[in-house]
Amino acid sequence: MSFCRLIMMMATLAMASSVHGAEQPAVPKLATQICAACHGADGNSAVAMYPKIAGQFKPYTAKQLTEFKSGVRKSPVMTPIAATLSNDDITTLSTYFASQKQKPGKAKSNGAESAGAKIYQAGIPGLNVPACASCHGPAGAGIPAQFPRLAGQHAEYTVSQLKLFRSGERENDSAKMMRMIAARMTDQDMAAVADYIQGLQ
Repeated sequence: MSFCRLIMMMATLAMASSVHGAEQPAVPKLATQICAACHGADGNSAVAMYPKIAGQFKPYTAKQLTEFKSGVRKSPVMTPIAATLSNDDITTLSTYFASQKQKPGKAKSNGAESAGAKIYQAGIPGLNVPACASCHGPAGAGIPAQFPRLAGQHAEYTVSQLKLFRSGERENDSAKMMRMIAARMTDQDMAAVADYIQGLQ
C-alpha cells in the first residue's frame, strides 16, 4: 500500500470518527460522577429499584431534581445529591438524559387481556380508578411537561412509587391526582399494571 493511500485512509477514518462523535451528545461529568452509579451513565439503570431516566422528558426530570433539592419530594438518597446541584446542573442533566434512548423492558404477562393491560387501558371503573393511558398515553409515551413517560420503566420502581403515593409519603403530584388514584389500588393492582408498563415500548 502506498504512503499516500495510507494517509488518505487514515484521514477518511478520522473524518468518520469525527462525524460519529458529533452525533453523540457529550456525557456531562455529573452524569458519570454521580448519576451513573444508580441510573447508568446513559440513564438506563441496571437495578430495578432505580428508575430508568433515559428518554424522560426534560421538564419532568428537571422538576423532580428541583423538588428533591427543595425537599418537596423526599428521598434519603436523592435529596442530599440534588442539594449539591445548581440550576445549571439540573438543566444540563435533564437535557442530557432526555436525549438518551431508553432500553426496552419486558413484561412477564403483557397480553391485551392481562390484568395490567386492563387497568392501564381502561382503569378500574368500580373503584373510580381512571385508565393510566388517559394521561400517560396508550403506549406510555406520556405528555411533555405534564405527565411522564412510563413505557419500559422497571416494574419494581413503578410499584414503589405507587405505594409512596398511596401512603402519602410522596406528595409532589399535581392536585393530589396520583395520591387519590393509588389510594384505591391494591398491591395486586399495582403489581399487575407495573408489569404491563415495563413491557410497553
